[in-house]
Amino acid sequence: MAQQKSGEPRNLRTSVKGPLMFSAFWAVVAFFATLIFASGGSAKVPRFDLAFIAAGIAFIVILVVLAMLSMGHKPNAEHLGKGSGVNLSSRNPGHGGHQGASSPETDAQDRGAGGTPGEDLR
Repeated sequence: MAQQKSGEPRNLRTSVKGPLMFSAFWAVVAFFATLIFASGGSAKVPRFDLAFIAAGIAFIVILVVLAMLSMGHKPNAEHLGKGSGVNLSSRNPGHGGHQGASSPETDAQDRGAGGTPGEDLR
C-alpha cells in the first residue's frame, strides 16, 4: 500500500486512484459499446462523436456515484463487533422476541403420549 509522507498508510477512502481507474474502465467500455452499436454495422461510418459523449458521461456519472458512496461511508463503532447482541441463540425463548425453531425433543414433550401439536388430551 502507498505510504504518505508521515509514514502512515493511506486510507482507501482518501485515495483517488481506485475510483478514477474504475470510472475510466467503464468509460472505455461505454466508448467501444457506443462506437459499435451506434454505427449500425461494420459497413457504415463509425460514430466517434457519440462514442466520446457516452464515454464522458459514463466517466463523470460513475465518478460522482463513487464519490457520494465514499462520503456516505461511516465505519461502525468498535463495541458493535464484539458479539454482545441480544440474539445470541435463536433457540432460547425470550431472546429476540420470537420463538426459535423447535427441536424434535421439544415437539415430543409438547405432544405428550401420541397426540398432534396443539391437541388438548384431557
